Amino acid sequence: MSMPAVAAQGSGAAPMERPPILNEFSMVVATVNGSGSQTSNMAILRALFRMGVPVGGKNLFPSNIQGLPTWFTIRASAHGFTARRERSEILVAMNPATFIEDLAGLSPGGVCFYNDTITAPRTREDITFYPIPVEELLRELNPAKALRDYVANMAYVGVVAQLLGIDLAEVRGALETHFHGKAKAVESNMAMVEAAAGWARQNLVKQDPYLVQRDRQTEGKIMIDGNTAAALGALYGGVGVVGWYPITPASSLAESIQEYAPSLRTDPETGKLTVAIIQAEDEIAGAGIAVGAGWMGARSMTSTSGPGLSLMAEYVGLAFFVEVPVVIWDVQRMGPGTGLPTRTSQGDILFARFMGHGDTKHPLLLPGSPTECFEFGWKAFDIAERLQTPVFVLSDLDIGMNLWMTDPPAYPDKPMDRGKVLTDEDLEQVGDFARYRDVDGDGIGYRTLPGSKNPKGVWFARGTGHNEKAVYSERADDWTKNMERLWRKLETGRKLMPLPVIERAPNGQAEIGLIAFGSTDPAILEARERLAAQGIATDYLRLRAVPFAPEVEAFIRGHRRVYVIEMNTDGQMRQLLQLDVPDQAAKLRSLTINSGLPMSARWVTEALLAVEEA
Repeated sequence: MSMPAVAAQGSGAAPMERPPILNEFSMVVATVNGSGSQTSNMAILRALFRMGVPVGGKNLFPSNIQGLPTWFTIRASAHGFTARRERSEILVAMNPATFIEDLAGLSPGGVCFYNDTITAPRTREDITFYPIPVEELLRELNPAKALRDYVANMAYVGVVAQLLGIDLAEVRGALETHFHGKAKAVESNMAMVEAAAGWARQNLVKQDPYLVQRDRQTEGKIMIDGNTAAALGALYGGVGVVGWYPITPASSLAESIQEYAPSLRTDPETGKLTVAIIQAEDEIAGAGIAVGAGWMGARSMTSTSGPGLSLMAEYVGLAFFVEVPVVIWDVQRMGPGTGLPTRTSQGDILFARFMGHGDTKHPLLLPGSPTECFEFGWKAFDIAERLQTPVFVLSDLDIGMNLWMTDPPAYPDKPMDRGKVLTDEDLEQVGDFARYRDVDGDGIGYRTLPGSKNPKGVWFARGTGHNEKAVYSERADDWTKNMERLWRKLETGRKLMPLPVIERAPNGQAEIGLIAFGSTDPAILEARERLAAQGIATDYLRLRAVPFAPEVEAFIRGHRRVYVIEMNTDGQMRQLLQLDVPDQAAKLRSLTINSGLPMSARWVTEALLAVEEA
């Protein structure tokens, strides 16, 4: 390719005058939705991971199909931090419409890689600029017309890799992972990567300090998104029926079950799947399929997000009162209403906990990583069948759709717990079967499944008032007795839920306690180190379930001030904690943010300091 040499523009400093900054930067890639940039972004993210560098990636994309701006942030951290950073040092500018705004948000002394067809003025003198000759490279490579736009984005992969020192062999490995080893797709993309890297090698002089070097901090880790991990957990946990309807950001959970079921759940004798995956006409039907299958004895589930959850309320209330086990995954997004479908939130806590009219309460599982999405993917069925009740797993868009660096999930360490199910043989040993009788004092009755041949096991599943034999009743004493038993059952559930994770300050003298849950965990961990550097010691409890374990109350009582940190407006988890430990309500302070963006350590630190210093 005959192109003139191009010097990096901006700072005017001699090449590499500043000391190198190794494996420590945040990069934002600004492109257009639907342009195929996700493949390029994944190539960079996975290549860094393969080089042993701790990384985190966050995709900020619009809810239309294509054409609007989208941003993808990649954080590399020699210290192992993966939470979103609020500002970036490196910008890859491929969208002319947002160039000026994106450039203004770049940290002082930063770097801007830009498509050289962007004509907007490069107004910042403190930024090093590197052009990317996308059109020239396309003309030389001449890819198929249908692939042109997708291959074009690989130009920035090649230039960025060359200037930062990302090994092209690892970029190839990342593409092989992305394309599942399809050689033609890998080669067509690598051709552009190598051409762009070659051009940069010949024509650009490095003038910024940011470099990547091999590390070993990702050994023993994997990269996976929470929806895929949840799907695998459900498959390993024996899911039998999935009723679902597409909705962002939950769709890929059911789609992953469909993808992996043939390899993991095909009967070797019949060649048929051992799980039924049914895309319903809407969320109401999806919930109905799952509840009906749970009543029949299948391990059943549905997956949705906030608007779909609203439609499922009637079936969930029915399942609670009839006492049907079912698992409901809520991959939370911004509400109310349609809200922001492609932004993350923790705004469904109260709705899920009390969903249904009248007195209803549901167990909640709160995964803090894709590893826990897998764990709760199978464990939720055990809890639902043991308690004979709906169980919610509250993930969110950040965990669900973004790739996380995480520990490999562990295979279920115990047999399935099907709960109190009586067989025909069991019924022969009991004198008088009553579906809702509390035989063991734990509030959980024994159930039989449809198809039982022993007439003793017949009962009528009804959402109306009933006595312990499931016979219709409007007697006040029957109603009261049944509700008291349900509340005993929920207290039994407290002992079955995953325990919280508690991390103490090194000196063991912290007066301040932090409580958080879900995808905020990386930001809290980093914020604790920032606070410690300013002389503020904290203890940290990460909730993994509601109802709360006794350790949660002990943690609250053991601190002078407790900050409950969450991504909603109302401080919903704080409200649940205040209900659980009412005499400690005054010491529970709420730190909330509801921007739709993943939480950052900077926000946590500044929000807490603002309260402490007030």
